[in-house]
Amino acid sequence: QVQLVESGGGLVQPGGSLRLSCAASGSIFSINAMGWYRQAPGKQRELVAAITSGGSTNYADFVKGRFTISRDNAKNTVYLQMNSLKPEDTAVYYCNADLWIMTMTRDTYWGRGTQVTVSS
Repeated sequence: QVQLVESGGGLVQPGGSLRLSCAASGSIFSINAMGWYRQAPGKQRELVAAITSGGSTNYADFVKGRFTISRDNAKNTVYLQMNSLKPEDTAVYYCNADLWIMTMTRDTYWGRGTQVTVSS
């Protein structure tokens, strides 16, 4: 069994910052890419940023220059530093991991999400 647990969401004023964390645990053999997605009310879930096991990153255009994704492979943890937050960044943020479990099965896992609200 694998679990992804997000933390760090909350309420922040426009222009503020938040740092999200997502820790993966369980019967993990190795983790390939990890990423952050978000879903606002009435909208589809969308990719925010992703990072490979080697550290290569990919960002959605709407967060380039404002958000930074990073990971600690030793801790099976991925982070999302969010700066210059805007009201339109308000959404539930989900962690995602493409990984191999101990039975040598590869699959994609999701966290339950953490709410980020940007409002004055």
